[in-house]
Amino acid sequence: KRLMLAGSSSGDKVGSCTENNSFKASEAERQNFDSGEIEEEDYYIDDEDEGCYDDDNEGSDYEFDESDFNQQLADKFDDLDLPPGVEASVPWLQKAATDDGPGNFKSMSEIEDEIGKKYKFFKQFDTVEDFSDHHYANKPVGKTGKEWTKRIQHDWKLLENDLPASIYVRVSENRMDLLRAVMIGPQGTPYHDGLFFFDAQFPASYPASPPIVYYHSGGLRLNPNLYACGKVCLSLLGTWEGHGCEKWNSAHSTMLQVLISIQALVLNEKPYFNEPGYETYANNASGQRTALEYNDTTFQYSCRTMLYSLRRAPQHFEDLVAGHFRERGRAILAACKYYMEGNKVGSIVPDEDDEDKELESANAEGSSSSSAVKPKNNQVDLRAGAGVVRPASFKTNMEVLFEELLMEFNVKGADTKKFCAVKLKKSQPAAA
Repeated sequence: KRLMLAGSSSGDKVGSCTENNSFKASEAERQNFDSGEIEEEDYYIDDEDEGCYDDDNEGSDYEFDESDFNQQLADKFDDLDLPPGVEASVPWLQKAATDDGPGNFKSMSEIEDEIGKKYKFFKQFDTVEDFSDHHYANKPVGKTGKEWTKRIQHDWKLLENDLPASIYVRVSENRMDLLRAVMIGPQGTPYHDGLFFFDAQFPASYPASPPIVYYHSGGLRLNPNLYACGKVCLSLLGTWEGHGCEKWNSAHSTMLQVLISIQALVLNEKPYFNEPGYETYANNASGQRTALEYNDTTFQYSCRTMLYSLRRAPQHFEDLVAGHFRERGRAILAACKYYMEGNKVGSIVPDEDDEDKELESANAEGSSSSSAVKPKNNQVDLRAGAGVVRPASFKTNMEVLFEELLMEFNVKGADTKKFCAVKLKKSQPAAA
């Protein structure tokens, strides 16, 4: 029995296809091929192809093997010079990477386990080769000497041995002048559980002059010292006036000191008072109210920064971003809910057991207003505690951010079952 492959005659110029053309069977051919019905006028295989079909066995029972047929067709086209992309568009020209086939696809649980393992073994300090997305990648450092190299190696050693647990650093082997750091926002501040990335460059004059530091703001100014353009305003960096030990000292100041100063002095409990001159208002009621309002905005910006990092993680920190938010996603969502209920941003969020009890009580059928959960003594209600009435936009904005964070955290495998269950319960009456 002879089978003809449409378009396989010597007149067809398959090898001369342009990149925009694709080698595809017609709809009827695909249907016949998928069903295993090979029509005499549609498919043709030369007699010289041994092992495909045996003419002497026409009377014998033959079971069509589609996978074997695909392989035979693939073998026929191995030597053709097809344009890029054509191979991908024609299923029977594709060869399986391994014998496992669909078994190569990883399940969600396997992906989550992989994220957890990479995060667990993510080093606090490490060297990398390429830093193509670094802010100063296209800014040559200029001519340097041995003293410059020795001093940077000294800084590397300090960072490797003395970094706080909440700061991670990567330095470049090929570009010793480049460094990238990320710090986790401290607890008890509007920055808690956020990831904040900084790119630094050691100038040719280092250590006579301080390093140059750029903050990955995403266009958001969430601190008086961290500008939307990426500028980091700090006396130690020479970007703000300072006195004595506040200024850079070529003999004693280090990159480690810079990073710790940013985390401790900039990402603090009430960043509003970082603004020069505003510290004088720290002891009056008006200043405290303004500081709390500033914290509300800061936390919203911090949540947006989380989304920015999740969707476009900086180079060499992809595993840290995925693992961190997988681990802290539940706590971040709980904080969002807690602040939306009227509690002060940065205040202590009840632990998981207390949260579960409150949710059960709040969602219990037939619960009256008198049985509603009330804030504990150690919780500070923003409106009652500071005389501040939040604008409605805070809750509206936080609800949007919450939904976006919930979706992103789910992708990373965070424990969000509780929040998904509440969302589903709320949507059921509307669907009904």
